[in-house]
Amino acid sequence: MNRRLLLILISWVLVYTSMFATGAENARLQKPLPRVLIMGDSISIGYTPYVAEMLEGEAIVSHHKGNARHTGTGVEMLDQWIGKTKWDVIHFNWGLHDLCYRNPDSRARDNRDKINGTITTNLEQYERNLDQLVQRLEKNGAILIWAQTTVVPEGEAGRFVGDDRKYNEVAARIMNKYDIMIDDLYTLTRGFSPELFVGSGDVHYTKDGYRKIAAQVTDKIRAALKRESLR
Repeated sequence: MNRRLLLILISWVLVYTSMFATGAENARLQKPLPRVLIMGDSISIGYTPYVAEMLEGEAIVSHHKGNARHTGTGVEMLDQWIGKTKWDVIHFNWGLHDLCYRNPDSRARDNRDKINGTITTNLEQYERNLDQLVQRLEKNGAILIWAQTTVVPEGEAGRFVGDDRKYNEVAARIMNKYDIMIDDLYTLTRGFSPELFVGSGDVHYTKDGYRKIAAQVTDKIRAALKRESLR
């Protein structure tokens, strides 16, 4: 084989190799982004937009329509919220509504009244509901992340300080049973300074508060997406 023919063959090999590499790279870039569902109460509604912003280009982040409220609502609405989508990650929580006391005669927002009201979901029912919900969530095939209930501040009209810890302990027992990742938002928010809450005795947060929560949620979702890519 003469030198000229050898150079031509080498050139063609390099061209085809380059074309193959470019095609593989394009296929990788065109791969659909993973889909993430955030499920939960008004706290999750508050941080979801920031999570979506932080994961832009990495995942498509959605929140189901409305507020997940308590676990009883979840039992009723879960299938509708999940829909027919095959989610890659589902980050979910309940708790603040479950441990809230309400009285129809109360003038406080959402009829909260921890003195004369009735608990929404006691600990035993909460555990049963969570167990049922996790079993149903696992059927979707997504990697699940449980978000611990955020802190109940002093002076909350319908919730007792310390019940957040009790409900989180029950939830942790269920999540450990099913080997589900836990996002400890309780410890995070317990360390928040007062200016990160919208008001004294309010379980909700300012934009800066929600951004701080979103940063931790994003880290957990990224870890789950990495785990998903290795399955």
